[in-house]
Amino acid sequence: MLLLALDTATPAVTVALHDGTDVIASSSQVDARRHGELLLPAVDRVLTEAGLKLDAVTGIVVGIGPGPYTGLRVGLMTADTFGLALGVPVHGLCTLDGLAYASDLDSPFVVATDARRKEVYWARYADSRTRVTDPSVDRPADIADRVAGLPAVGAGALLYPDTFPSSHEPEHVSAAALASLAAEKLAAGEELPAPRPLYLRRPDAQVPKNYKVVTPK
Repeated sequence: MLLLALDTATPAVTVALHDGTDVIASSSQVDARRHGELLLPAVDRVLTEAGLKLDAVTGIVVGIGPGPYTGLRVGLMTADTFGLALGVPVHGLCTLDGLAYASDLDSPFVVATDARRKEVYWARYADSRTRVTDPSVDRPADIADRVAGLPAVGAGALLYPDTFPSSHEPEHVSAAALASLAAEKLAAGEELPAPRPLYLRRPDAQVPKNYKVVTPK
């Protein structure tokens, strides 16, 4: 097994290789505006570090969000392209699950990432491997009662300390954690989600309503 994992659902552009036993190479850069520029060089970097070629990969793992439309689609389209070119399966994983897994917490907590517009993408967990609610997008103040007293992981928690007063690492998702979680689940015979995006809301760019159609005379 050689899994190539990547995630662009948050400001982190992150890539890792996992050989079925351990992470053998990884790269992470935080830049919310350059997902498209940074992702392929990061893939090349981890392959070079591992001394491998892309055709050695036997499976792709991609973070499916939730996340903003523009960043998220970069990772998903790249994963689909690699899967088609190599003829290997493409597996999805919730980005919040990757953050939870990396936290290594063994009691209830919350993962929250920045959804912009003064909102967070969030979910509750029983432990680092067990999500107990579906991912949602909300204003922090609107969920304060539902997350009260729980430790929180992720950049969203750091942005809103009034709602999430007890914050823990990591701040951003890592492909290394996604790859490790995926390898663990696949080894246990679990079926991973399809590589389809969790947007949770409409993209910022919209076709104007009632726009005037101009036709040639």
